[in-house]
Amino acid sequence: MSNLEVIAQGVNLLWVLVATFLIFFMHAGFAMLEAGQVRSKNVANQLTKNLLTWSVGVLTFFLVGAGLSNVVGHLTGASGTWSVMGEFAATLAPSDVNAWVDWLFGAVFAMTAATIVSGAVAGRCKLRTYVTYTVLLAAVIYPVVVGFTWAGGFLSALGFHDFAGGMVVHGMGGLAGLTAAWIIGPRIGRFEEDGTANVIPGHSVTFAALGTLILAFGWYGFNVGTAATVFAVDNGTISLAAFETVGRVAIVTTLGMTAGSLGAGTVSLIRTGKVDTLFVANGLLAGLVGITGIADDIVWPGAIAVGLLAGAQLPFVFEFVEKRLKIDDVCAVFPVHGSAGILGTLAYPLVAVGTWQSFSVGAVFSGLAVQATGVAVIGLWTVCATVLVFGGARALDQARVTPRHEREGLDASEHGVETYPEFGSDAAHGVVPERLQTDGGRPNDGKIKLVTAIVRPDKLGDVKRSLASVNAPSLTVTNVSGRGSQPAKMGQWRGEEYVVDLHQKVKIECVVADIPAEDVVDAIRDAANTGEPGDGKIFIIPVEDAYQVRTGKRGADAV
Repeated sequence: MSNLEVIAQGVNLLWVLVATFLIFFMHAGFAMLEAGQVRSKNVANQLTKNLLTWSVGVLTFFLVGAGLSNVVGHLTGASGTWSVMGEFAATLAPSDVNAWVDWLFGAVFAMTAATIVSGAVAGRCKLRTYVTYTVLLAAVIYPVVVGFTWAGGFLSALGFHDFAGGMVVHGMGGLAGLTAAWIIGPRIGRFEEDGTANVIPGHSVTFAALGTLILAFGWYGFNVGTAATVFAVDNGTISLAAFETVGRVAIVTTLGMTAGSLGAGTVSLIRTGKVDTLFVANGLLAGLVGITGIADDIVWPGAIAVGLLAGAQLPFVFEFVEKRLKIDDVCAVFPVHGSAGILGTLAYPLVAVGTWQSFSVGAVFSGLAVQATGVAVIGLWTVCATVLVFGGARALDQARVTPRHEREGLDASEHGVETYPEFGSDAAHGVVPERLQTDGGRPNDGKIKLVTAIVRPDKLGDVKRSLASVNAPSLTVTNVSGRGSQPAKMGQWRGEEYVVDLHQKVKIECVVADIPAEDVVDAIRDAANTGEPGDGKIFIIPVEDAYQVRTGKRGADAV
């Protein structure tokens, strides 16, 4: 190997690894995006599923999936001498250890397809069932799709074009998620008996937006990274290989994502009069998905058109899935990944560089037929395989958690944890517990009193400090929701309005004996007052008696 060849190979390997690490980082984006779109009681479950998708899926893809994809490729069209054992050995014991770089690059694509499904079935799917599906997807379902396409199978022979996984990864994942959500059924309370849909908003738009931006960052590895060879050496001369057109991939990826965000936001504004934050975020991803399969060979006006359409279709497809199909797709994985991936794949003949250089109606229709065939084959295989797995789990009563566990939240029932266990901790509000003393326990007018305050959550820290200043730090804090004089308002989640008439508050309970209850009331009122409706209420209630569990003391001595 010449010096130039060594340099070219080293740079190519380094580039593929950098792109691989970018794509791996997308799992952080998926975790944040999905966590933001579920209820707070299910956040740890979503995070755990994302962690296990990578851990379980990569091992499975290494041992089984990668080899099977090559076998399927040869069985359905790829030429050359091969054997089943040889294809598996190419992954498990390659002649060149650097072949594992290519395997790892393929593995991060496979795990992207797998993690998409978790968002569709959030809030009710059993963890063991999801992990089982992940194993089967990494071992069989996704490798068969890769075999049909990138591994040289019959779709590749037909001329099916999918550069970086618009249909192979995202379209497949979106269809799998939609099918799984349909079989498992909706979350409790998602639909009324008459079929009317209820909005169940996620717990953090912040998480969803941050996850979107992380995904967009990693997507450059997904698309630009698929231009995997930087240099080539021919007859002692070094030249650009796939990087000869890498600028096109980068620019259409960027234009597609921005157009997708604008498309979804514009439709939201026209339909509801408001620019829905989640639609803007989802639209950005839909634009990226639409471009992914065709980014290597389209003109930039085509990227803008595909991105706009991919984003604009999102609100309509989500509404169709929700209100017509009655499927509870929690994280909108089908509108974002499924229909957007299909749209981009089918649009390829219309926006390809060759089409714009030399337009031919026959060539366009021929290309559409090939792309449609690919979409149909991949879609049919994915839906049938997913029905088999989740249908089997449902038949065995293993598809979803019990109603009690669902209402309690999967964090507690599946993992025994709470994502936000310390919302009222002293440290979180700048109060040092060691400096606080309980009140003396001496009677105040011979009575024990309970002061109960319902205040704004953001005022909790101020109230705690104020109570500490009057030597009444002993308190109990509870998250509550309710309504009083504060008027109801309209909320919006993914373009749908819902009435918010139960407002989030915190309930602070303080039992006092030797500290005047009026002092406690004044401290709470001064700290919690904003002058606006919804500041809350304070109640003083006599306490008949009190007992201290540890010592057995009672009355004021127990306080």
